[in-house]
Amino acid sequence: MTDTIEQVAVAVTVNGKRVKRFVDPRTLLIHFLREEMNLTGSHIGCETSHCGACTVEMDGLSVKSCTVFAVQANDTEVNTVEGMANADGTLHALQEGFRQMHGLQCGFCTPGMLMRAKVLLAENPDPSEDEIRFGIAGNLCRCTGYQNIVKAIQYAADKLNGRAQKEAAE
Repeated sequence: MTDTIEQVAVAVTVNGKRVKRFVDPRTLLIHFLREEMNLTGSHIGCETSHCGACTVEMDGLSVKSCTVFAVQANDTEVNTVEGMANADGTLHALQEGFRQMHGLQCGFCTPGMLMRAKVLLAENPDPSEDEIRFGIAGNLCRCTGYQNIVKAIQYAADKLNGRAQKEAAE
């Protein structure tokens, strides 16, 4: 008996680009994105789904890519922080909000926060502060205490809804 593991074909649309690869069936989506696709924006934090640093969008849902096998992403559409900016290269409203409201801090959690917030705003374009806090509860930030992240998401919601921008964080 051999210990050989057969590679499995995976075809995924990542940030609008269809890619095909052969992977070990045990390959996690976060490793597929970082090592096969060289998309290192999504971070590997706890590898238990608690921190959310690896959050990406898969078929319109936010998923923690450290608990999804790459083969489970077969025939899906995955979006990462690298694909978040607008087609003309300008920042997405959320990226702009994080910059304007000082929601970045060390930045380790930022890609996961951005992707979770993107799905949150798609599900609820006008969330209250409590809804934002509940919506990002699965993503941990050890720097900001969430206040500026919440302001950044409110900033993006206002911008996406065509409302005037709030003042930058003090």
